[in-house]
Amino acid sequence: MQALTVSLVQGATRWHDAPANRDYYGGLVRSIGSGSDLIVLPETFLSGFSNDTQASAETMDGEGVAWMRALAQEVGAVLCGSLAIREDGTVYNRLIWARPDGSFEQYDKRHLFRMAGEHKRYGGGNKRLVVDLKGWRILPQVCYDLRFPVWLRNRRLEQSEGGMDYDLSIFVANWPAPRRQPWRTLLRARAIENLSYVIGLNRVGVDGNDLPYAGDSAIIDPVGEPMIELGPQQQIATVVLDPVPLLAHRERFPAWMDADAFHLDI
Repeated sequence: MQALTVSLVQGATRWHDAPANRDYYGGLVRSIGSGSDLIVLPETFLSGFSNDTQASAETMDGEGVAWMRALAQEVGAVLCGSLAIREDGTVYNRLIWARPDGSFEQYDKRHLFRMAGEHKRYGGGNKRLVVDLKGWRILPQVCYDLRFPVWLRNRRLEQSEGGMDYDLSIFVANWPAPRRQPWRTLLRARAIENLSYVIGLNRVGVDGNDLPYAGDSAIIDPVGEPMIELGPQQQIATVVLDPVPLLAHRERFPAWMDADAFHLDI
């Protein structure tokens, strides 16, 4: 594992205006300059968190995915965030992990936010994605997934030399301000219980449903302490994650050894 430079792009997503969002977020990403390994964007950053899937959804061959892949190549960093994607008649809240070499991975949000009817209009995923970047094993997730610790459980990898399932989890979100306390608390809990770094990237502003967003994007270290916390305004922050404190913490506090064994049926 090498040091990992991560940039958080906390923006005010335009409602149902993909071209405007591509211009807006493209400008923010380009303003970071060189040096970042990973740049994180919010959930559904091209449309806002909308249940109007006919208006907001694209296909995997559409402009959104192509734009992410091209921008990742341009800035020389992995770019991740989620889009509303239509596939075989179903719309998914799909996180795209776009690499500078043009390749990409995808993760479909597993837990759909029923309080807003997401479970009626979107299809859910059934497979976790773990990607590798500079020796880090990274688990990308989407918003409401944060509330489900069984799905997020980090386990020892028997075939590795002291490694675990993942070293960093990422939650891209549209998490409204009235629920900001659970957001902040759960980010810390997921870091502590899984002996990993955690990134939570939220949006700001007010969406087309008049829901306000307070930002509160953060990077949390493996003992639950925030390395950085963003405010309620548009903000970009870059942080270097050091693997040494993570590995040392796992060595001196191996709570994973006492974890309960279980099998998760999807």
